[in-house]
Amino acid sequence: MHACGLIVEYNPLHNGHVYHIQQAQKLTGCDAMIAIMSGNFTQRGEPAILDKFSRTQAALAAGIDLVVELPFLYAVQHADLFAAGAVSILQALQVDQLVFGSEEGSIEPFQQALAVQEEHQAAHAHELKMQLELGLSFPEANRKAYEAIGLESSLDLTSPNNILGFAYLKAVGKLGASVHVDTIKRVQAGYHEQSISGPIASATSIRSAWQDKKKQEVKKAVPDVTLASLETENLHSWEAYFPLLRYLILTRSAEMLRNIQGMEEGLEYRFKKYIAQSTSFQQFLSLIKTKRYTWTRLQRVCVHLLCNTQKPTVGPFLQGAPYTPYIRVLGMTKKGQAFLASRKKQLEVPLYTQLKDGMHPIADLELQASDAYYSILAPKTAADARRQEISPPIFT
Repeated sequence: MHACGLIVEYNPLHNGHVYHIQQAQKLTGCDAMIAIMSGNFTQRGEPAILDKFSRTQAALAAGIDLVVELPFLYAVQHADLFAAGAVSILQALQVDQLVFGSEEGSIEPFQQALAVQEEHQAAHAHELKMQLELGLSFPEANRKAYEAIGLESSLDLTSPNNILGFAYLKAVGKLGASVHVDTIKRVQAGYHEQSISGPIASATSIRSAWQDKKKQEVKKAVPDVTLASLETENLHSWEAYFPLLRYLILTRSAEMLRNIQGMEEGLEYRFKKYIAQSTSFQQFLSLIKTKRYTWTRLQRVCVHLLCNTQKPTVGPFLQGAPYTPYIRVLGMTKKGQAFLASRKKQLEVPLYTQLKDGMHPIADLELQASDAYYSILAPKTAADARRQEISPPIFT
């Protein structure tokens, strides 16, 4: 079976995502649509507004045939690690094509940019090191390093989806993956757009509008299955976790905080200094944010603190090129089941349809992250949600 892969978060799934699914299927003429989806926490360091199972259900209703989880370890990371983790799963599943949405809309500029970077790799690394030593954040330092080698003349790397798309191409090359990569142009709404102006809106604007109780605006931008979940499921946001985050920072020593993934360069002292005077997550991040520490980076550190992601535990799995220790299925259709059957004999890693304690350190971390995600729910609700983690996948 010819398969097309998408790397997604669906936070939540909206009309733009449905367009992406339909256009990717049209572009590739594939037999099966495969989504590699972040779990309960996202790449930008946020708790997903809806849990992974609600979002899986929405994906299957929208035209996806198989939803595979991007492990937490790779889902809450900078673009290159996020991309490498996802591409490694596509390669393990022997997915033929990867189609991503981008502001650019054409694959040629990405390929040209990759050629430039590979040709000037040493110069880029040197310039990046210099910019970081000046105190710039990694994204800004990287942008300036790309600019110095002439890469930004061929591709706008200030646009979030272009950044991720470029990371996908780099990952394919680094991992030696046989996945063919293509892109379609994002339509109407920008990634960071704050308001809903039509039937296709950004996930950011949809989350914001829902929190502001603008149901009618959201209704025109999402499919019915997403709307139903927003109306009936437990919704998650950073503010709901702030009391727990505050408790963790106040009761842990700077040395204990230093062991948390992403906590570097004395950042633990800023956490300790500003948490006592903060009354909200928004205020806390505003106080600790600097030119070096971007909002997104700080959110990722907060996720790892919330989930107790320890450097000694995850460090060995982040060295070199990430690999896929297992493939975890969240949901599938009959077509998705047929795709798995067609690939099963060639799989070089275990295929899991449910998780159990002790299966693998990365799977243990996944369960740990889910426990943190469900911790704000009432005990019985949290226990029911946790049982989904060890249950068979959704089948439609």
